[in-house]
Amino acid sequence: MDPKMDSGFLAEGEIFEDEFDVLKELLPEEMIGLMDQILCYEMAWHMGYPLSQSLFTSYHIDRLLWPEPKTLEDANFDRQAPETGNGMLDIVFRAYCIALIKCCDFVHKRIGTEHYYEEEDFVSNLYNRNLLTNIDATKVQLLLRDAIRFTEQHPDMDKALRHAILNRLTLRRRMLKAMELDLNPDKTAHIQLWKGCRDLLPELRQTQNLGRSVKEAFSVKLQRKLASSVPPRPMVKIAFEDAHTFLNNLCRDAADVYHVLDYHGCSNVMNFTYAFQSRKPQPAVYIRCLLQSLIFHDMKIIGKITITKLIHDDLAELVLPADVLLDSANSNVEAPHDPRFRMAKEMSGFVLRVGDPFLDIFRAICMNRSRMRRMLCHLVLDWETVQLEAETLDVELRKYTGEKPLTDGGPMGTEIWSFPLSSWAYYYKLRQTEWIVQLGFELGIYQNDELSAMYWHLSHVAGTKIQHLERIQTFVTRRFRQSKRCSAKQKYNFKQCFSFLEATLTEASATQWFAISLSKLYTAISHFGLLPTRPQSLPYSTPELRHALRMRPLMQLSIPEVPSYAELARATSIMSEAQGTEGESSAEKQAMSVLDIAEEASKMARKEWEALSKLDAVTARRVNCEEWWRICVKDVIRACIICSIAIATTKKALQNAEGKPLRNFLRAEMPENGKSYHDFWVVTKLSIL
Repeated sequence: MDPKMDSGFLAEGEIFEDEFDVLKELLPEEMIGLMDQILCYEMAWHMGYPLSQSLFTSYHIDRLLWPEPKTLEDANFDRQAPETGNGMLDIVFRAYCIALIKCCDFVHKRIGTEHYYEEEDFVSNLYNRNLLTNIDATKVQLLLRDAIRFTEQHPDMDKALRHAILNRLTLRRRMLKAMELDLNPDKTAHIQLWKGCRDLLPELRQTQNLGRSVKEAFSVKLQRKLASSVPPRPMVKIAFEDAHTFLNNLCRDAADVYHVLDYHGCSNVMNFTYAFQSRKPQPAVYIRCLLQSLIFHDMKIIGKITITKLIHDDLAELVLPADVLLDSANSNVEAPHDPRFRMAKEMSGFVLRVGDPFLDIFRAICMNRSRMRRMLCHLVLDWETVQLEAETLDVELRKYTGEKPLTDGGPMGTEIWSFPLSSWAYYYKLRQTEWIVQLGFELGIYQNDELSAMYWHLSHVAGTKIQHLERIQTFVTRRFRQSKRCSAKQKYNFKQCFSFLEATLTEASATQWFAISLSKLYTAISHFGLLPTRPQSLPYSTPELRHALRMRPLMQLSIPEVPSYAELARATSIMSEAQGTEGESSAEKQAMSVLDIAEEASKMARKEWEALSKLDAVTARRVNCEEWWRICVKDVIRACIICSIAIATTKKALQNAEGKPLRNFLRAEMPENGKSYHDFWVVTKLSIL
């Protein structure tokens, strides 16, 4: 037998189970130490470690859960004699442990109902144990109430120890209440509960040193009693400071997540979700699953609106403000020959078709960052199909809306149609494509020698997005001018649409300019060999193959077209315009020209990002996440400033080199992954030697 593979292996002289008396009388110091250790193991489970290496290594937890208790009275440390005469153990510590187990039960249920990745985000295996699922939380709350009263009235306990135990019992009581009613629509009550939990954490940290460790109350040998085919694994060691920080973040995120229930339009919900999930550190898997449930549960969006209204609101904000296609009165028409009946039927079918792909965007955002990018790579292909189907539907709906085309003004007078539904789908396809490229920078996927090409590709996607938004703006403006009698509500809808398009255009323009600037900067310094790159001798790799691999997730898209390797190579070479001139001096002049473009683009980028930062939360569609968004924009502006400094430093070194190798005058340092001012914008640090 191998001790590394068989949990039942016993070394010579070793006993099967350690001799620990769970009925031993606990001193207040020992109880504090046990409460804190169990809390650390609970947080370890939230972090993604299995219960077999955390909570289920506790003898007290094991005794409460096995044999499986049928009632709350069965959940005792001694099944034969429930009352041991030790009030601190029977009343206080038992109540704390049962409440903690019940909290884990609520967490397990919430995570199990949503999308997550087993053993990547969370380990749901209960090893044939029941987390007191059939026991009413109200009864557990009564246990905690009795425990608090007992502690308050204990005559012989030191005052500091009493306050420390009461702090932990109160914290557990609030967490249990918050997790029990996590989908209750009363946003204010939830925020107060979680803020109340967070208010108790400073005292929890200050009184941690009052506890006394009881190491013998935990043993890895308890894994032998669990229904598992996994080889024995060591207990997880989580420092109290780390567990406290994690719990503090969890309480903060749990309070903030309920702001998603304030509905201010579909784009605001999506922006809130994206900003919330972009936090550092990323919210725990329980919070991410809770956000999924709050967004979509029981066929309702954020507990109050239907998926039809969500999509209609988004269509009205982007492409169809005050349009007959979205008129709710259409659904009341029953005459089959009436155009409004046909419009209602076709739009209902469209909502039914795009409902799942649209909600999948929210689900993808709620994943961890690596999974989010992977899911978007698959999801963007679904939106390719959605766009094609929407284009066919647009042609069909023209028969009922009476739309008139624009003409391009050329000699042929080519007709240009609005294609509103297809334009809406294409916008989201472009947005997902942009996220895929940007997340590649955040996750450190791209090598240093790929940065120039990938930032050029990002600028290409952003430029395509700008062209598309301007096209939408043209048709919306024409409809507004042709509207003879607009009601106040219709004028408001047009105003909302125009403000959304302007804000989105500003953001796309800022992204395009900054991407151009970084692409040109990396093009210049890569030419002179300043960036650390991969080994040159790669026998099974060619630049063309690496390009195909990098672009593979987007190759199947019809539009936007993925640039070929030759196109990228031309765009990221300083010698593309220096053919037939004087060698090295020509390269230096061309590099200076490239840096001039980078410098101008950096100035434009900073100008656009600063303009974006001046928008109010309503116009920017960042209600309830304004603070996080403004911090993000400020970080990008700082990155713009660093980029401008890097460009100026490179130009100065190039002037000083006077034909000599630039690496003798300039040194480039790449920031570690996650250490940039903003994860999407990786700016090298350049210093003159």
